[in-house]
Amino acid sequence: MALNEYVLLGRSGLRVTRLCLGTMTFGTDWGWGDSEDTARKIFDHYLGAGGNFIDTADGYTNGSSETLIGKFLKVRGDRDRIVLATKYSFGSEQGNANSGGNGRKNVYKALEGSLRRLQTDYIDLYWVHVWDGMTPVEETMSVLDDVVRSGKVRYIGFSNVPGWYLGRAQTIAELRGWTRLIGMQLEYSLVERGLEMEFTAAMKELGLGLAPWSPLGGGILTGKYKRTNSGVVGDGRGAAVSEHPVLSRHFREKNFAIADEVVAVAKQLGRTPAQVALNWVLHRPCVDSAIIGATKIHQLDDNIGALDFEIPAELTARLNKVSAPEIPYPYNFFYGEGMDMMVNAGTKVRRSSAVAG
Repeated sequence: MALNEYVLLGRSGLRVTRLCLGTMTFGTDWGWGDSEDTARKIFDHYLGAGGNFIDTADGYTNGSSETLIGKFLKVRGDRDRIVLATKYSFGSEQGNANSGGNGRKNVYKALEGSLRRLQTDYIDLYWVHVWDGMTPVEETMSVLDDVVRSGKVRYIGFSNVPGWYLGRAQTIAELRGWTRLIGMQLEYSLVERGLEMEFTAAMKELGLGLAPWSPLGGGILTGKYKRTNSGVVGDGRGAAVSEHPVLSRHFREKNFAIADEVVAVAKQLGRTPAQVALNWVLHRPCVDSAIIGATKIHQLDDNIGALDFEIPAELTARLNKVSAPEIPYPYNFFYGEGMDMMVNAGTKVRRSSAVAG
């Protein structure tokens, strides 16, 4: 598949390309951001190569990412060609509790701020950035339905929420006739496969497509980082990432072993490690579009190269084996022929192909 070919996101009519351009690095308001000139070149290069899916958030580089995208779109004049996604949830004003979270008050404030910075009158896909652990799910789904009905948002999705919360939210929306979620944005890569136990079956059942973030595991799967006695070294943002409260967890011994296997498979295929890691993600269940980030044009081109080949089954099996997550309870209770025989009274029952999971 080429970058200029499209898939539907989840159970919707929204056409997106298989690679989505993430813009967390647009702006210099934090440690590894790009200047406006570099960000513009990356933005234009991605769209020129056939991509149509842009992902940002109101908190990326303290709002600079949205501001830059708004400027770029204004100059280009092709807003309707682009599927523009942004997110809300994180506090925007220190000391103001209602400047964050997923409640009605903040949703309206955050949405208006994003529309202003992006210089547009609608958002194609509005993501809840993170579960806040407090706002009733009914309130969040109700206000998201309101902003869709207002015409300021076209579709909605969730990012970084528990599985039970997703199930409850989508079911409430279905029962009350509210706007349904069409997508999930969750971390997924060879070094982070935790979503497979809970979310894969849920997304199949509930009609959601997956747009994984950090498919390269914070960069560790590119093979450019090495462990030394003095810490992580490599040509990239490793120093900054190793201090990040979320992404730093990738730099563990098991993950370096996974990265070593990715490098070995890449050499066998004549591909780069990044292409192999991205290709693996793109062929996983429910994945419609993977979110990529780049600070240089050659990195973007390298990522786009992940679309034009297939990893042979035997090499995929190697990657699956080295990265296999531990199966937690209760899923480790369900798996195995012994449990099937107990449940089905000693008979063998074939699952319907229509059943998710």
